[in-house]
Amino acid sequence: MPGRKDKSPDLASPAYLLLGEVLRPHGIRGELRMRVLTDYPERIATLEQVFVGANPEDSNKTAYAVEHLRMHHEYGLLKLKGVDDRNQAELLRDLFIMVGIEHAVPLEDDEVYLYQLIGIEVRTDAGDVLGKISDVLETGANDVYIVDSPTYGEVLIPITPHTLLETNIDEGFVIVKLPEGLLPT
Repeated sequence: MPGRKDKSPDLASPAYLLLGEVLRPHGIRGELRMRVLTDYPERIATLEQVFVGANPEDSNKTAYAVEHLRMHHEYGLLKLKGVDDRNQAELLRDLFIMVGIEHAVPLEDDEVYLYQLIGIEVRTDAGDVLGKISDVLETGANDVYIVDSPTYGEVLIPITPHTLLETNIDEGFVIVKLPEGLLPT
């Protein structure tokens, strides 16, 4: 995604980024089974602290020191200092693990944070404006941009090296080459 900068013109940086979602306690010693929401889960164990709350805008976040994180299949098993038994871990079920934006992993020149894509314009390689990105679905194989289009309604665009031609966060647009048959005729 060439042209990446650190800020979108219409969207301020959030104070926190999501690292994971607590699914349930794991065992009896306070470990948390966490759905990983970051591309860099190994870095969680190196953080001095993480924040736990209902969402990044939640004003009632609680800071915790990280004891350890180990991966188990596709899940993270996270141990936070002060969460020492299953009952304490149960209180964190369905909450999110977050990091302050100032401690986020620095991006490479061709990378963007997903929040920077929300609300930017989607243009086709033919110069047509399709709509604006309302969400990004991470499927594992590739991301899918969910575009609110005044003409076509909700459009799902699989993002691959062949479909994403340009990302310009500063100017607030992406250019895509739509797969054959994606839009109704």
